[in-house]
Amino acid sequence: MPSSSTPTERQRRLGAELRKMRTAAGATTAYAAGLLGVDRTKVSNMEVGVRPVAPERVRTLACNYSCSETRYVDALVEMAEQRERGWWEQYRGTLPSGLLDIAELEWNAVRIRTAQTVHLPGLFHTDGYARAVFGAVLPALSRLEVELRVAHRMDRQKVLDREEPVAYVGFIHEAALRMRFGGREVTREQLAYLCQASERENVELRVVPVDRGAFPGAGHALLYAHGVVPQLDTVQLDSAHGPEFMHAEAQLTKYRAHLDWMEDAALGAAESRDFIHVVARQL
Repeated sequence: MPSSSTPTERQRRLGAELRKMRTAAGATTAYAAGLLGVDRTKVSNMEVGVRPVAPERVRTLACNYSCSETRYVDALVEMAEQRERGWWEQYRGTLPSGLLDIAELEWNAVRIRTAQTVHLPGLFHTDGYARAVFGAVLPALSRLEVELRVAHRMDRQKVLDREEPVAYVGFIHEAALRMRFGGREVTREQLAYLCQASERENVELRVVPVDRGAFPGAGHALLYAHGVVPQLDTVQLDSAHGPEFMHAEAQLTKYRAHLDWMEDAALGAAESRDFIHVVARQL
């Protein structure tokens, strides 16, 4: 299989899981290379996602690493299997790869939980609101770059409309509801769309009022993507330098606790919808 100098986050994650299995088994790269009949450099490249790994090789490694978790191994095999190109691939070469990685992460998740304190959830942006958000980036983006990002953000909503839509739970701080990206009319339209989206069977949106006081975290946007098995859960955080992806168990535990706090502090789904309507009327 040909190598890739720019692996996707999903390819890097598969490699990281293979490395984790190997180290847990106390095996060396030389041992893995011997199993597969390749040199150690190719094993190292597989483990960083630069070199694709065939599904049958995933099973060979898992078997010889004494990994008996069938669902976990099956999930890794599925990651290794060649698939049709995702819709996000149409943007490769025109948008930062991190944005494509977010779309791929959402598409392969079985459940998504998010926490927002400044922006509203990206999967529910109207084009006007998204345009205002991307128009406030520093350094400033060109008009073409803004429109590409808006189009990509609108396309991300496909994960909510496909044959088996992803289950989504979003926690939104009141401050995010009151931020007027794009002005009064754009914000009012955005809040109306948010209320409409919250009525979907697979969507639950919960508001954390400002009177709840202090909250954990640094106020950054948080996306927790539940994998087909817990070992493949992933956290994605926004940063000034692009998205960051985390999957160490300590990190997952920390952000699960963060979201659990938000859930305890948030209003119920129906009460949250009423709250959003009130904020919209106050604009």
